[in-house]
Amino acid sequence: MTQQRIAVLGAGANGASVGADLTAAGLDVVLIEQWPEHVERMRADGLRILSPDGELRVRPRTMHLCEVATLRDKFDLVLMLMKAYDSAWAARLIAPHLADDGLLAGLQNGMTVDAITGAVGVERTMGTVIEVSSTMDEPGVVHRHTAVAQSWFAVGAPEGGPVGRTEEVAAVLRHSGTVQLADNIVATKWMKLISNSTLLVTSAILGLPMLDALHTPGMREIMLKAGQEALDVARAIGHPILPIFGLTRDEVADPARVVEIMLDKLFAGFVVPGATTTVLQDWRKSRHSEVDDLNGHVVSEGARFGVRTPMNAAVVEIAHRIERGELMPDPANLALMAAAAR
Repeated sequence: MTQQRIAVLGAGANGASVGADLTAAGLDVVLIEQWPEHVERMRADGLRILSPDGELRVRPRTMHLCEVATLRDKFDLVLMLMKAYDSAWAARLIAPHLADDGLLAGLQNGMTVDAITGAVGVERTMGTVIEVSSTMDEPGVVHRHTAVAQSWFAVGAPEGGPVGRTEEVAAVLRHSGTVQLADNIVATKWMKLISNSTLLVTSAILGLPMLDALHTPGMREIMLKAGQEALDVARAIGHPILPIFGLTRDEVADPARVVEIMLDKLFAGFVVPGATTTVLQDWRKSRHSEVDDLNGHVVSEGARFGVRTPMNAAVVEIAHRIERGELMPDPANLALMAAAAR
């Protein structure tokens, strides 16, 4: 039997972490990345993953993004770890290089399933959720904060998607973390969006690591309000409340406590001291963040379904001001968010 051909499309911090695990497991995988220096460093010196599991050194096969056009063989599975706002064009870029019966799985924040189905068709789309924390400040070296045993994925086919093939993706991802099979992957991704809405942009606005932000007086209330608005929107859309991060169904049975329980579970099991969110990492590199795909999506869907989202709207506005250079990420910005919580 021919070995499954796999591509990791987007080999940033999390993509490189997953790609390193698959390489170490002996899978036929290639890492495709748009940061030239990172690709060249991996080619010259290999890839180093520094994590609670110790140091993993691998020498993965790599490609510059521009080299995709030279591909002759097609992939059986593509794991896409691009930014959420890059999903549509990245999926279309790789579509000609996906086998007719191949699968494209978006291991990303945000609600990216539709972008993938629009590029490769629902029959080749697999939805996923990822909970892995990593940072990369220099090419070829990743600091992964969540060990493999702490890392978590959910995998499921969207409505009308490939039947009976979830395990194909799950089996690959188990090399990098625990995998939950999801019957309703869109609702599961909304649960992750709720979690992201509480934490990613809000803590980045303060310019602090996640744990430091949580322990800043008044910040917990802001996080919970942003998450509760996201949950209210999800329920208005008609999404069920589902357990993620290892939660039980009993723990998510009370809608009034779901957001708080998820927040506490996340900090207890996945967040380590000093770890910053991908949003703050982007801002420190003068890059656009995923705010419009996270809290911004909550705001736009809230408007569509008649749910007020003042906390998320304030988070989006402050984030845009930071990206325009009008503000800096700073604890003083807490007052701006607190005003929306009143």
